[in-house]
Amino acid sequence: MNELTVTPISTLVEYNRGEVVALPPFRAGCPFIARLRRPSMLMLAKSGKIPNSLIKSANKLFNGKGVDDSNDNSMQDAFDVFEVLCEASFVEPTYAELKQAGIELTDEQYTAVFSYTQQGAKALEPFRREQENINLDSGSAEVSGEAF
Repeated sequence: MNELTVTPISTLVEYNRGEVVALPPFRAGCPFIARLRRPSMLMLAKSGKIPNSLIKSANKLFNGKGVDDSNDNSMQDAFDVFEVLCEASFVEPTYAELKQAGIELTDEQYTAVFSYTQQGAKALEPFRREQENINLDSGSAEVSGEAF
């Protein structure tokens, strides 16, 4: 019988640094490798980063129900939620660095980041054939672009 042991704080600190993942490329042959972490949706809501006006839309997205059909602003709300998630998820480069450089993520990249934040390791599956031969460092994975 295996005994449980307490996870050392140093290990938790390392987990908090995030994970190196391959996101969908901007174009063929141009990989996009980033370090992401999985933020707490409850903490984002509690801290006001997901404002009350977006809670209903965010809840539908987080529960796999897609965008809120009853809301005329559902696509804008979904994008606002994706932006909050990207700001909280990107460790290296940061989302602010991407925006400052004038880099706009593709829909597939937003969806992959959302999928990673919600599913973690379950979302770390190959999603494109052309990047199968990329040699990533240890502890890295590819993120599926299928979120909803």
